[in-house]
Amino acid sequence: VQLIDATQWFKPLRKNLGKKNCELSEEDIQHICDTFLAFKETEQSKIFPNAAFGYWKVTVERPLRLKGIEPGHACSPKEIKALKETAERSDDAPPVIRKIHKRGTEPDPIRGRFATTLGGKGCGVEYEPDSDLRDTEQVPLLEEGGIEAFIRREVLPHVPDPWYDPESVRTGYEISFTRYFYKPQPLRTLEEIRADILALEKETEGLLGEIIEGGA
Repeated sequence: VQLIDATQWFKPLRKNLGKKNCELSEEDIQHICDTFLAFKETEQSKIFPNAAFGYWKVTVERPLRLKGIEPGHACSPKEIKALKETAERSDDAPPVIRKIHKRGTEPDPIRGRFATTLGGKGCGVEYEPDSDLRDTEQVPLLEEGGIEAFIRREVLPHVPDPWYDPESVRTGYEISFTRYFYKPQPLRTLEEIRADILALEKETEGLLGEIIEGGA
């Protein structure tokens, strides 16, 4: 994909047409066409792979934690609905289990299968997600390591037991010209800032003198 910054290639109109105050001249149009056909990296022309504009929209879930629930018990949808209406949420409460996998099922916490111990034996479980804690992340398609690496780096250090459902992932694309053609304004020198401060002080002193003289 080639992006061309043609914001400086125009000529002003002699008379504004509503909000329109400039137009492309024949030279400007030719300049744009030549830049496009050259297909080279320049200050006004940037070239990217398609994936550079893509992202995965990922829904990140966290477990519902309720006080007073029976640890190690897989709740039915009916029980979960009743608990949500009566039980109190708490970060210190145990997570609500909605499914217990057969022994031997490989745990995969990033995808929502957590390892735990029930009845003195290890097994895998799935937790009921808390809709109040649900969040979404935009993961670049070029993210090294993909979605899992992103979650481990950006989410896991900040919240406990996050996971995502691969079937919920959606792919999108967006192009931000400002991001690729942003030109930061040079910082003013200390001498320029000092000169402005001194000029402001002098101006303030003059105003103060006028006020004093006017009140005398």
